[in-house]
Amino acid sequence: MKNLNQFLGMCLLALTVNTTYGCELTAKRTTKNPIIAEAKFKDVVEKTSNNTVKIALLLDTSNSMDGLINQAKSQLWDIVNKFTHAKCGNDSRPNLQIALYQYGNDNLSSREGYIQQVLDFSNDLDEISEKLFSLTTNGGEEYCGQVIHTSLRQLNWGKNRDNLKMIFIAGNEPFTQGKLNYKDAVTNAKEKDVIVNTIFCGDYQQGINTDWKRGATMTGGEYMAIDHNRHVVHIDTPYDDIIIKLNSKLNKTYIGYGAMGASKMELQSVQDDNAMELEEAVAVKRAVSKSSRLYQNSSWDLVDASEDKDFDVSKIKKDQLPAALKNKSTAQIENYIEEQKVQRNKIQIEIKEFNAKREAFIAKNQKENAKGELENAMLEAIKKQAEKKNYKWE
Repeated sequence: MKNLNQFLGMCLLALTVNTTYGCELTAKRTTKNPIIAEAKFKDVVEKTSNNTVKIALLLDTSNSMDGLINQAKSQLWDIVNKFTHAKCGNDSRPNLQIALYQYGNDNLSSREGYIQQVLDFSNDLDEISEKLFSLTTNGGEEYCGQVIHTSLRQLNWGKNRDNLKMIFIAGNEPFTQGKLNYKDAVTNAKEKDVIVNTIFCGDYQQGINTDWKRGATMTGGEYMAIDHNRHVVHIDTPYDDIIIKLNSKLNKTYIGYGAMGASKMELQSVQDDNAMELEEAVAVKRAVSKSSRLYQNSSWDLVDASEDKDFDVSKIKKDQLPAALKNKSTAQIENYIEEQKVQRNKIQIEIKEFNAKREAFIAKNQKENAKGELENAMLEAIKKQAEKKNYKWE
């Protein structure tokens, strides 16, 4: 469970904008393809400047996995915050995309092997959080080979071998269950340059005996065993309440627009509440993620959208604007956006400054191995495999 939470956290951290750049020492020379070729070979041709981390999280949601799901919910933000400090060999910042699958749940279709894609690759941190909180457990059959195969088939992993592409699968039943042989599935993963990391929720030797380690080593991945029912004791700091109050101020700088504006602002608030209900420390970690480059919402927020060099607020229809801006002139709207941008930058800087003090306080008072099981496992594997792709950490 510890490894799985770490994975979630890393995933959320890596998740950012849709535009991607490869982790390459030098930029590749590219030749623009004719439009007709791009349309015909959409799934084959890929931009070479593509610095993206793609992580698929495959979670067992059978009856015994409530602890695993709770760790994933709480430790997602640790992973995101870790990736905030990631750099490629050319000093560019990687983007993160996370996909989520559940398997082994009786509520899922037996014809699909009790497997469901909960979320396609996404860089929307609020959406990722929402989907994690939607998971519930129920007894079922856990087919590891089949869920790996399904994620490889359904997700667009891309052709760029400079990208870091990982699967984290967590569960507690034998890796050999199901009609589809896991060896065929992981061989397929290796051919796609996807690393399979396995997280057994139980005794380390038992996981080895039931082929969880074998499933990872065949692709050069990591095998980990965690106590998925372990409750992580977070350290309260003098800075927690300050950061939470700053988060409330941060939300007020968002200007929802378009068809998704209102619903996305509501989703932002709901995910803040979900984090707080888990634990105040989780709400603090989420606030820190929201102060980073990885929390980017240009599809529905005018402040983030205005960062695009082609942004032109005059082209947005009046009925797509929030009520307070519909009767404003273009100049007035631009001034308002700029005011919110300045305010947001100020708040984000304050959150980062107080978080630095918070982390120093935790480092001084935290006992060894006090982090979450899933979090530790995932972060360790991600960092190790990222270094092979020329990633480094500030």
